[in-house]
This record gives sequence, structure tokens and C-alpha cells, in this order.
Amino acid sequence: MLDNSLTENERMLRALVRDFADQELKPHAQEVDEKEEFSWENWAGMSKLGLTGIGIDPTYGGTEGGYRQVAITAEEVARGDASASVSLIAHLSLGTSTIYKFGDDAQKKKFIPDLASGEKVAAWALTEPGGGSDAAALQTTAVMREGSYFLNGSKVFITNGDVADNIVVFATIDRSQGYKGVSAFIVPNNSPGLEIIPQHGKLGMKGSSTAELVFEDCPVSADNLLGEEGKGFRYAMEILDSSRIVIAAQCVGIGQSALESAVRYAQLRQTFGKPISQHQGIQFTLADMATAVHAARTVTMQAATLKDEGKPFINEASIAKLMASEMCVSVTSQSLQIHGGSGYFKDTGIERLFRDARVTTIYEGTSEVQRLLIARQLLAQYPI
Repeated sequence: MLDNSLTENERMLRALVRDFADQELKPHAQEVDEKEEFSWENWAGMSKLGLTGIGIDPTYGGTEGGYRQVAITAEEVARGDASASVSLIAHLSLGTSTIYKFGDDAQKKKFIPDLASGEKVAAWALTEPGGGSDAAALQTTAVMREGSYFLNGSKVFITNGDVADNIVVFATIDRSQGYKGVSAFIVPNNSPGLEIIPQHGKLGMKGSSTAELVFEDCPVSADNLLGEEGKGFRYAMEILDSSRIVIAAQCVGIGQSALESAVRYAQLRQTFGKPISQHQGIQFTLADMATAVHAARTVTMQAATLKDEGKPFINEASIAKLMASEMCVSVTSQSLQIHGGSGYFKDTGIERLFRDARVTTIYEGTSEVQRLLIARQLLAQYPI
């Protein structure tokens, strides 16, 4: 990231998180990946720096900042370990942000301080076995009985699902209303009727936890309804619109790490009597990689700036997410190609980046969904 695009405080934040990533995350990233489990050590480090509550009002125990600061944090954490970044994003930009934005004052006082400090972990449960991109078609139900809501159904692919203390769950109170029947609830992880099943065997992001959540007459206090009944789908879409900026920043961090690895390797690896960095073909590839990373970072920070300034940003967020995730997959592949046979093995770390990158075009709105959203905005802008 170019220093001249950042304020002094943003440069200080970037330096702080980058040092943490270089010293604490990157050296252990391969080990965390191989263990295939959530790293509480990484979580403690991020919490100590205040990263688990960045952008949350200090009144509730958070750290001041806007989406530019969150994006800088997500990029630098992902540059060190993508798994750590996805755990942080699910906690902060999804779970905690939903409570912070749509919860009442009592809910904020009850839940936000422990989440912002990292003392507790948040998760966000929208996706179901029969509905990912078609979020409005969710089947999990919430029925009011005797002053409580009772949830029935299941959620899958929930990041932080088996380590979270509090889970924001979306369920319908009236299927006949479609998306207008969806509501949002705060569900403690120890709720009766909630079974949490860890999901293993992922291609990448193995150092993050993923779980299936099964609800069987799981009681949720009416006090844990977020906002109004029937507004849950709108809440979810608003959160995803903003979180896509943070996912784009994560992609930039992964791409930056892959680029740096390729540049270093190209200067060390020799063929035909000289470093491969002196071959024009390699130089062109490195230049293309650097251009793609820089362009993705620029559009991501533009979207974050618009969000912070209270200006329309949704289209820019979709463009950033699409551009950065496609870049991420492409640049990690190019980096592996430059590493050659060595890149195919774990020692270089590039095969992990290659695996981690692949999910970024899928979660929080697939590339196809982003193209639909962008095209919809474009057609509305130029009616005939």
C-alpha cells in the first residue's frame, strides 16, 4: 500500500498490524494450516492489539476507526495468515457489526464489550444446506411460544461456528412472506436445542473453524431479537454490502503476500546462469501481478472511503469484491507458477496461499452474484 494514500494514523495502524503479522502470524501460518483448527494464540494477539473491536465505539469497549481502518487491518492480517483474517472478519464485520448496528442499547451493553475486546467470539449464521446465494429462501424457522422464540433448522459453513460465544442467526417467522418474514436473533452457544458440528476437510483457510449448526426447538429470549421482526433479511444484506469491502481487503493481503514471495524467489532462483528475475517473461508476469494487486487495493480503499463518508458505496463494494477476489486467485496461481516445482510443496507457503485464495470468489457473494449486482446498477444508470 502506498504511503501517500494513507493518513498518518493509518500508516501507524498499518505498521502496527504488519509487524504483528510478520512476527506472530506468518511464522506459524503453515503450522496452523496443518493443525486445521482455530488458533487461540493468534486470536489473543489480535485482541491485545484491539483489532477485534476496531470500528466499534470506545463507549462499548471498541477501537475508533472506520472502514478504511478495518480494510487496512484485514489486508495486513491476511498478508500474514489468511485463516486468521477470515476468523477476524466473521467476528467483527459480520457477527459483532450486526449487533452493533441493529441492536438496541441494552443488547449493545450486554454483548458488544466482550466481543470488541476479544474476550468472546462472534459468528454469523445465514447460509443453509439448501441456500447460499439465494439467502431469501432460508428454511430455518422461529416460532413465538410463551414469550420466547423457538428455532428449528440448520446452518452450514459457519465460520467461527464452533468457537463463538454468541451467534447471530437468521430465521423466518413466516415463510409465506418470503424475505419479509426473516428476522435476526442473538443465540448463545450454550443454548439448549443447539447442536454444533465442526466441519472439516476444507481446501483452504484450514486455520479457521467452520461448523454446521442444528436447531431443534432451540429457545431464544425475545430480548435477543435484533431490531424488528421481518427486517432480518434487510439487515443481512446491509451487513454483506459493507463486509464485501473487508473481504476485498483480505484478498489484497493474500495477493500481496503471493507477490512478495514470487519477487523474492525470482531473485534467488537461477536458470541459464542468471536469476529468473532477469528473464523478460518472469518480469512481465511480476509486473502484471503487481498491477493487479495495486488496482484491487485502490478500488477497495475507494469503496471504504465512500462508506466512511456516508456516500453511496454498494456498487463500488461489489466491484472491489469481484476484482480483488479474481485477482487473488490469479496472482496466487501466477506466484505458484514462478516458484515452479518448489511452489507445489508446503515449504514455500505458496501452495497454502493458492488454496486459501480459492474460496474468496465464493463466500460473501460469489463472483457471479457480484456481476449480477454490478450489471443491475449499470442498467439502472443507463435506461432507454
